[in-house]
Amino acid sequence: MKEILLYLAPSAALALVIRVLAGAHPFFFLFTVAGTICHELAHFVAGLLTGARPASFTVIPRRVGRHWELGSVTLTRVRWYNAAPAALAPLVIVLLPFCVAWWRTRQPWQFDMRDLFVALALAPQFLSFWPSMVDWRIAVRSWPYLFIIVGAAWLAFHFRPHLFQFVNP
Repeated sequence: MKEILLYLAPSAALALVIRVLAGAHPFFFLFTVAGTICHELAHFVAGLLTGARPASFTVIPRRVGRHWELGSVTLTRVRWYNAAPAALAPLVIVLLPFCVAWWRTRQPWQFDMRDLFVALALAPQFLSFWPSMVDWRIAVRSWPYLFIIVGAAWLAFHFRPHLFQFVNP
């Protein structure tokens, strides 16, 4: 795990630099395109899989008030059961850098030129995996899942209490 985190350190540092530069001038949105595409594709695919019916997809930045919208997906059939999966789908994106780092570090390795390109490709993923405020507001429509999760936990505890016993060190 230490090797994976070490491998991802340059990508995380580049992500911070990209974040600062993109805030300074719209030109630097070019460095966020890969992450924006992954973010919006996550919404689109989750929308398809859950029946939320994606109707449009764009990754062209546009000014919305005082902020920039880097991309969007319009879902035409958001219901309580598909709101959270479709809106929070970008959270899965954070697995991509970790999978690439695992793949690169599973054998003895050292940084070389291609790792600089990989770091530049992975950096936008660290910026794009977190759902936007709009995504979180849509996800709240799935509040009935809270009853399902609490009920399942209660049943598991009630019928299988040994699963919740913790060993004291």
